[in-house]
Amino acid sequence: MIGYTEMTRVFGRIGLLSFGGPAAQIALMHKELVEDRPWLTEAQFLRALSFCMLLPGPEAMQMATYSGWRMRGMLGGLLAGLLFVIPGALVIMLLALAYGLYGQLPLVQSLFLGVKACVVVIVIQALIKVAKKALKGPIYYAIAVASFLALFTLNAPFPLVIAVAAVIGALVLTGTTEETASAPLPSPVQTLKTIALWLVIWFAPIAVLALIAPGILTEMARFFSTLAVVTFGGAYSVLAYMTQAVVGDFGWLTTAQMVDALGLAETTPGPLILVTQFVAMVAGFEAGGTGLALIAGGVTLWVTFAPCFLWIFAGAPYIDQLAHMPRLSGALSAITAAVVGVIANLGLWFAGAVFVDASVIDPIAVVIALVSAVLLLWRKWDMLIVLPISAALGLLLVGVA
Repeated sequence: MIGYTEMTRVFGRIGLLSFGGPAAQIALMHKELVEDRPWLTEAQFLRALSFCMLLPGPEAMQMATYSGWRMRGMLGGLLAGLLFVIPGALVIMLLALAYGLYGQLPLVQSLFLGVKACVVVIVIQALIKVAKKALKGPIYYAIAVASFLALFTLNAPFPLVIAVAAVIGALVLTGTTEETASAPLPSPVQTLKTIALWLVIWFAPIAVLALIAPGILTEMARFFSTLAVVTFGGAYSVLAYMTQAVVGDFGWLTTAQMVDALGLAETTPGPLILVTQFVAMVAGFEAGGTGLALIAGGVTLWVTFAPCFLWIFAGAPYIDQLAHMPRLSGALSAITAAVVGVIANLGLWFAGAVFVDASVIDPIAVVIALVSAVLLLWRKWDMLIVLPISAALGLLLVGVA
């Protein structure tokens, strides 16, 4: 049996090095858990990854949680999942506090102009990567285009777009079955107990907040709990939906602050959905200072990641059954195709927020974006190198102008 000390060392390293989005994070986990040590077989890893991609929430974090569960049960899953999230959450906490204190200074705003221009290109890069993987034929292109039009022209609710895509995929894009040996399944009572336990863990703090601290904290807990249930296809897929609520419905942040939030989240280890923590902390800082910011960040982390543990601990025993469920594979394929349209819509929204100021094109932002595009899309430089270069260009060009 693998010891907790060895698990802490390995999953701690994964958490500290998990830059670059889910593809890089999953590749790192595959190297550590399948190639470098025989903790998971190739088949186990791929089936678990397929399952995690079907779930709402960050698939890389859920993959880490499943891997820990496979080794040492629920405690192992908690250890692995938390080690994946905590390093990035600590960095986001420090960045959010610094942003709340210094974010409005002209020097900082110049740096963020460069970061935001680069983020537009990063979203385009994500769109290209997902499209290459997801659009495998005419029906996939049709789903992607329909999703984009539903969001861009009809302002359709994001959860509805994903749900319709999943139904179409389950009906039309059924895959093939595999012959695999399945482990004994838990009893229905055991599964229900696991679900009940994690529902209580998830919602108990929300109920307490509603009783003792009604207001912005309770609103955050409810909203980010809802977001955790509809985050299919990665954080990019829900950013426009989140922005609409955070900026338009609640008035917690401005559009410019939301773009800043994504730019900073891109530079930290861990899942990109940690952008929710940054958003909550900035909103909390403006509403009540440092103390409220820290509490808001903690509440948001809780309701964002507690559901991930619920999905994994309730569903992990059934992962081997995925090989016998081709309709699930079809639903996943359609959701992934729909996410192409979702990210395209997000890219247009970001471009408008960054390049247009009071109906006037910002030439400095356009120049920085073009430089970022050359470095990221053509020269294939690492994002963590290009982001600082873009920030420095923002500082330089704004100073010259």
